[in-house]
Amino acid sequence: MKVKVINKSAYALPQYETELAAGLDVRANIVESIVLPPLGRALVPTGLYVELPEGYEMQVRPRSGLAAKRGITVLNSPGTIDPDYRGEVRVILVNLSNEAFELMPGERIAQLVIARFERVEWEAVDELSTTERGAGGFGSTGVK
Repeated sequence: MKVKVINKSAYALPQYETELAAGLDVRANIVESIVLPPLGRALVPTGLYVELPEGYEMQVRPRSGLAAKRGITVLNSPGTIDPDYRGEVRVILVNLSNEAFELMPGERIAQLVIARFERVEWEAVDELSTTERGAGGFGSTGVK
């Protein structure tokens, strides 16, 4: 599938880092570093503008290495870029660690995953079918 993109960043287009990767690594398109204090957040530009096909979204997901090693994640994870959005793709990063984090220009900050979605029509009813699980959730299947 081809996706139209305008790249106004100083960097190459996002790419898959391995042959079977699902996500494309996207970079911070900034000219000076940004310091995120503990619990601080920033809306980070990427310099990318996309035109997604109808029926597809682009999910903005955290990079596992930044999350595990530095406590940096995508605040509204996963963020969604809708097929009718034409503005710049930006990433809301948050620092969940106890130490300040310096985000450098060109640093890989998130993953972009293209996914098909379906739109639904609600059908208002008075009751739902029964299942073995029922209303059990939040660990009800045995996770303690």
